[in-house]
Amino acid sequence: MKNYVRIIFFGLLLAVTNLANANDHDPHAIEEKVEKEFSAAEHAIHHALDNHEIHLTDGFTIPLPIILWTDNGLVTFMSSEFHHDDEGHHVVSKNDMNFVKVHDKIYQLEAGQTEVSGFDGDHHPYNAHKVTMDFSITKNVVALFIVAGVLMFVFISAAKKYKGGKPVAPSGIAKWTEPGVVFVQDIAKENIEGDKYKRFTPYLLTLFFFIFFGNLLGLIPFLSNPNMTGSISITLLLATITFVIQMMNSKKTYWLHIFDPLGHSLPWYGKLPLYLILVPIEVAGIFIKPVALLIRLFANITAGHIIVVSLISIIFVNKSLAWAGLSVPMTLFISTLELLVAFLQAYIFTMLAAMYVGSAVESAHH
Repeated sequence: MKNYVRIIFFGLLLAVTNLANANDHDPHAIEEKVEKEFSAAEHAIHHALDNHEIHLTDGFTIPLPIILWTDNGLVTFMSSEFHHDDEGHHVVSKNDMNFVKVHDKIYQLEAGQTEVSGFDGDHHPYNAHKVTMDFSITKNVVALFIVAGVLMFVFISAAKKYKGGKPVAPSGIAKWTEPGVVFVQDIAKENIEGDKYKRFTPYLLTLFFFIFFGNLLGLIPFLSNPNMTGSISITLLLATITFVIQMMNSKKTYWLHIFDPLGHSLPWYGKLPLYLILVPIEVAGIFIKPVALLIRLFANITAGHIIVVSLISIIFVNKSLAWAGLSVPMTLFISTLELLVAFLQAYIFTMLAAMYVGSAVESAHH
């Protein structure tokens, strides 16, 4: 019973927090907020995008370092240096160069230009071009650092409990980490034959806990914006690493399944027509699998946040606080459901990664 109370309390805290975060720009009452034109779709999309600063509450923003490589070399400054010009665009001058931030993208204005003259059909400034390289520390990068720090702290602390290599009963933080480690190890055993699972278990452990902790980070009140697993670039990186490991460890049997899927079941003249269909499908499957990995994780995590923001937006779209009686309970339910999704998506990604690697290293008799 206590566990249910804790879940409900935590979900309610998330719902109230998201309600507070939905009032993004004006720290005053809702009546003042709805006076402005409010676009629920624009607000939800903006909430899911990466940014060069972290908005904790109204009026309290944490600036992040801007690191740009331009035609004239390296330029660094804090995101707080951006100010608005007469048209409302973010502009900063540095090293005789002017930079503008439009829709959270940084452009370098042409020489002698101090403001944006206009936009093309894709809403790119006429008199500016994108910087050569942007190495800025964005909120997703901050999330990466936080997750990496938490993982190191948790597992270094847990590893000290097993110092000396002797079997001991788990205690302290190890009580929480050992079941997770055994759980992932079982996934590896089930999908990778023989003792080969031992070689890939460390990677699968890193994958599972990295995604799981990253998902949980996105549920923490006031930090729901910097959710790295809701960034396509992060999920793309995880899928790419899994794909590279799969290809580097693939055996002859794996490639025979790709280019000779029927084996010796038919003579060559009987297999040829089928091969014209099967082989392209098998080859395409090599690349479709990692793409499915990245899209599944990205879409599920992003969808949860957009749903929460959309539900809260009902209040502002209808311009009535009375709608909170509907939107807040629904947000509470979705926020609680996201606790399950946080674990489920980490499990699915890890299990599929183990399956893909297992298929690449299996022996001929399998």
